[in-house]
Amino acid sequence: MDRVSEVWESAQVILQGYPIWGSAIIVVVFAVLARLADRFLSGTARKLAARSKTDFDDRLVDLLHRPIFNTVALVGLLLATYSLDLNDALARFTLTTVQTILAVVWMVFGLRASKLLLSAMRKQEQRFGFVQTATEPLLANTVAVVLFVAGAYSLLLIWGINVTGLLASAGIVGLALSFAAQDTLANLFAGVAILADRPYEVGDFIILDGLERGQVTHIGLRSTRLLTREDIEVSIPNGLMGNSKIVNEAGGPPRQVRIAVGVGAAYGSDIDQVIEVLLSVGSSHDKTLSLPEPQVRFREFGDSSLNFDLLCWIKDPAVRGLVLHELNCEVYRQFSKTGIQIPFPQQDVYIKEMPGTSESGNPSQ
Repeated sequence: MDRVSEVWESAQVILQGYPIWGSAIIVVVFAVLARLADRFLSGTARKLAARSKTDFDDRLVDLLHRPIFNTVALVGLLLATYSLDLNDALARFTLTTVQTILAVVWMVFGLRASKLLLSAMRKQEQRFGFVQTATEPLLANTVAVVLFVAGAYSLLLIWGINVTGLLASAGIVGLALSFAAQDTLANLFAGVAILADRPYEVGDFIILDGLERGQVTHIGLRSTRLLTREDIEVSIPNGLMGNSKIVNEAGGPPRQVRIAVGVGAAYGSDIDQVIEVLLSVGSSHDKTLSLPEPQVRFREFGDSSLNFDLLCWIKDPAVRGLVLHELNCEVYRQFSKTGIQIPFPQQDVYIKEMPGTSESGNPSQ
């Protein structure tokens, strides 16, 4: 042990006479340490990543090689520079340069890691619905801008540049842009909210505020496109979609849709026969589901008829109009065949006296 101490003291005396050699040794030692740290951290992280089912962890570990090595090596370079007893200006310049390189290295790592993360999230749309093919470029560019601004701000602070004026100017410019593009930004934020909340998806049939009904063909960042029953594509801004009441006919756990066929039977009809005929019509149609099975409800005593509803479920909302048409036609045929009358509103007018006739029945003079 004493022998080792003597050797170390002798080495320090020799290195004090040759500071450049001492700095070179520090650089070499930290280069070796950087390699060892890279292998140790990467190896440990790779073992942990091997337990996952995705390749995201493996690719992230591959990205960590260069930042880890460069960080440890640059720290060694910084210590080697301090060991040379440079003047304050040169030492401060060296420190600033090393900090700048480190900031750039980790900013580049952040950009690559964010793209990798968004790509992995896009492949799991069930968990991360807001990351889709249409939104991934926007999210990637947003993260890139945020990282770039943060990196630029860090570099300005490292070099001792006053950023107060720049921040004030940026605030004024941002406020002006927000007023100029408030509609565009409103549609953009609403589009992101729709993609994240997912009140409807491509292929769903929706009713917008009880007025517009159609199938969703595209969900973009600015607008949503609907294909109406007239085969006309309507583009609706997402700002309007986000503030409107939307009825999703294909939403919820089951996608089947219930349709109701309203029909009236004349007073005096056999209601059991009416129910039997309606159930037969609903069950015999090839597009109605057997589960849930068709149902009939006696709704009310109308002014001229007994009002019934035939309730049937269909699998595809796209054929709702066609099935309703066919069921109406078949109900009319079966009612005519079985003698069930479908009444229509009518009024009886009683004339107590013809105009120009006296009470005795003679024409008035």
